[in-house]
Amino acid sequence: MAVKLRLQRRGRKKAPFYHIVAADARAPRDGRFIEKLGTYNPLTQPATIELNIDRAYYWLMNGAQPTDTVLAILRFKGVLYKKHLMLGVKKGALTLEEAEARWNAWKEEKEANIQKRREQTAEKKRQFMAAVDGTPKVKAKPVEETPQPVEETEAPAETVSEENSAE
Repeated sequence: MAVKLRLQRRGRKKAPFYHIVAADARAPRDGRFIEKLGTYNPLTQPATIELNIDRAYYWLMNGAQPTDTVLAILRFKGVLYKKHLMLGVKKGALTLEEAEARWNAWKEEKEANIQKRREQTAEKKRQFMAAVDGTPKVKAKPVEETPQPVEETEAPAETVSEENSAE
């Protein structure tokens, strides 16, 4: 039986919400599945992804083929990087401790970047809400500068005399 890791659509019209599932390749998109691995909500900023990483790794190692979107999700969550590191352990290029340390460091960095993006999105939303909250903006009155008296020097007189001599 060919197993695919794919999205199963849920949610109402124009408000998609997906379950990430392991399913038989011959089963319909929203039909029967073997195991639910997580959820994906593309409407939030950034998209919300809940994934059981260990089970997704298990299915990948047992030959399940992810669809393009699920492949991107697995890459984003680090499942493919974990698979890469574990294959290195299997070949003897890394020890298990080194592989786990690398994966945990990558995971912490990724979580920090996601948290930073969430904070930026929240700040943009606060700025937008402040701009459209209905309070009129106070216009600053332009400051009129008083002209400084220009001291007469020899330079302007010379330019006038040069113009007259040129004629």
